[in-house]
Amino acid sequence: MKEAEDLLIEDLMAYTHDPDGYARYAYNWGEGVLEGVHGPRQWQTNVNNIIRDHFSNEETRYQPCLIAVASGHGIGKSAEISMIIDWGMSTCEDCKVLVTANTDTQLRTKTMPEITKWANMMINKDWFEITATAIYSKWKDHSKTWRMDAVPWSAHNTEAFAGLHNKKKRIIVIFDEASKIDDKIWEVTEGALTDEETEIIWIAFGNPTRNTGRFKDCFGKNKHRWYTMQIDSRTVEGTNKVQLQKWVDDYGEDSDFVKVRVRGMFPSSSFKQFISTADVDAAYGRHLRKEQYDFAPKIMTVDPAWEGDDELVVGLRQGLMFKILMVIPKNDNDIEVATQIAKLEDQEGADAVFIDGGYGTGIISYGRTMKRNWQIVWFGGTKGIEEGCLNKRAEMWMNMRDWLKEGGSIPKDPVLHSDLISPETVSRLDGKIQIESKKDMKARGLPSPGRADALCLSFAYPVAMKKAYRQVGKPRNYHAEEYDPLK
Repeated sequence: MKEAEDLLIEDLMAYTHDPDGYARYAYNWGEGVLEGVHGPRQWQTNVNNIIRDHFSNEETRYQPCLIAVASGHGIGKSAEISMIIDWGMSTCEDCKVLVTANTDTQLRTKTMPEITKWANMMINKDWFEITATAIYSKWKDHSKTWRMDAVPWSAHNTEAFAGLHNKKKRIIVIFDEASKIDDKIWEVTEGALTDEETEIIWIAFGNPTRNTGRFKDCFGKNKHRWYTMQIDSRTVEGTNKVQLQKWVDDYGEDSDFVKVRVRGMFPSSSFKQFISTADVDAAYGRHLRKEQYDFAPKIMTVDPAWEGDDELVVGLRQGLMFKILMVIPKNDNDIEVATQIAKLEDQEGADAVFIDGGYGTGIISYGRTMKRNWQIVWFGGTKGIEEGCLNKRAEMWMNMRDWLKEGGSIPKDPVLHSDLISPETVSRLDGKIQIESKKDMKARGLPSPGRADALCLSFAYPVAMKKAYRQVGKPRNYHAEEYDPLK
């Protein structure tokens, strides 16, 4: 006759690919701290079944199962995290689990206490040693290979996330409060999850507090790679419906507060976001009749690449219309770049060419040898700028923001869209507008907003409207009138 332990192992192995079945079997529902609770909530079951279906399918079993859950408050997120960890550890020998959260404090005071609570409730808790920051197997020689670790993330120390390997076993990665986790951690994690014939689960949970970054991308440009759920707290059993309604009454159904805290939706604008997503969405692919812009001067712009992975972008704005003329990888051959810019200037009949001075001085210099009257723009310049702006960069971004609000049209370019909404403002005691630097954006794991800077450069200076266009290679020599780029 089989011993009780062997029978328990057999029972649990039946749930190898069924986290919901495991959850219903492994806990004493309706008793103790689970009094009045008779099983996982519906949304939890839905997540569990995504995992079941993914790993029960031989075609997807060894492809990473990526799940992103954006939600309001109080839905039982930490409980679901705990149940998934317990299932993963209990039904796969030498399973490895890594959990991280927005801050070390969040991890230690909120996430881990819930995880340890549920671990102490599972039917097979005696299999594991449960500590404040880890759960690991008591089986001989398995304490390092069969374990869960809670690790605070650091953009400057990504070693834990780069070492996520467990070939032919199971890996579970959980991001708690994922919206606030640095994009660099996302990138390192993604690059590490490459083991063959391995069950890989990566779940990102959180309130959608920022409408930029990798968590937002799960629901946007990377949606085809992720199973996604957006959960309104009002639809979940056991939430405080009275308090939720008070928030709706106080702030309004469509307020960013309610969107984030109740509806599980991304805000129209993040707290520090300089240009609102709503304004960019409205401008995205906006149709303009030709007569709405063809009377205005053509302003061509060049934003050179700063580092090796950046782009050199050439754009053109005419009144309310903007388009991208050329995007190429970083090119240090100033002669070649200047020649291409001159060709585009002639093709488009541009009235002015503005080039970012950061890495554009060589391009400007060679342009002068071709008798081109290109103008350099220093983003850090302060001479003659509008009062209330820290520097030229702030002034141009402010004017670009106003232009978008006034009906500007941008192409359906997802990179440009992301570039426009990514930069944040920098708080200052003097109240002046300051836009975060490219360096600071890269520190947050975001790329240089080259395509947005190509647009903002068009607001550097007023441009004269030419009455006629020159032929290729011949100098301009005709009457001009002043043009206000904001009209």
